Amino acid sequence: MTMAAEAVITTMTPHLSLPDWVFPPPEGFVAEDLDHIPDLPAHTELIDGSLVFVSPQRHFHQSVIFRLHAALDKLAPAGHEVIQEMSVKLGPQQRPEPDLIVVGPQAVIGSEISFFEAENVVLAVEVVSPDSAVRDRERKPVLYAQAGIPHYWRIEEIHGKPAVFVYEIDPATNSYVAAGVHHDRLKLTVPFDVDIDLDTLYVPRSR
Repeated sequence: MTMAAEAVITTMTPHLSLPDWVFPPPEGFVAEDLDHIPDLPAHTELIDGSLVFVSPQRHFHQSVIFRLHAALDKLAPAGHEVIQEMSVKLGPQQRPEPDLIVVGPQAVIGSEISFFEAENVVLAVEVVSPDSAVRDRERKPVLYAQAGIPHYWRIEEIHGKPAVFVYEIDPATNSYVAAGVHHDRLKLTVPFDVDIDLDTLYVPRSR
């Protein structure tokens, strides 16, 4: 390669600079920092003191969240509310953003609220994406259970359809135990009566 060619490549290669807030302080970020960092991308999470940025979501992910939200709105008892893509404070350096949560009657809800306390969350739901698989399958369930959230659903795409992996907390170990895998119909009595045809959560458009 000639010197001229090398110079052209150097000139055309963009110099990437990241804002200072991308890099955590030595002690890590704390939950309240998410409300004060300027220009923070939407849906940024805080896990173990580090910022986690969300990649663009697939149609499956968005469709399942939207339709499940609508279904749970009809099933949740009075005083409960289904919340989409808002963060939950689990501890000083833990503030993830589940895809859906159901909060109970004690939750404070208002226009200024930017997160919910774990003690008021009845159910957390994650729809797994390729970039979030490890977090949704491994790290987040541990954090949700340790914070005392009694129910966790993990939704996976299996053969083009949603499957719901249901977990309940074991108070003796403060960890989740598997309570079933649902492929066609989600029928439960806890945390409240649920009966959802899973085929309705994702309807791909035929070509």
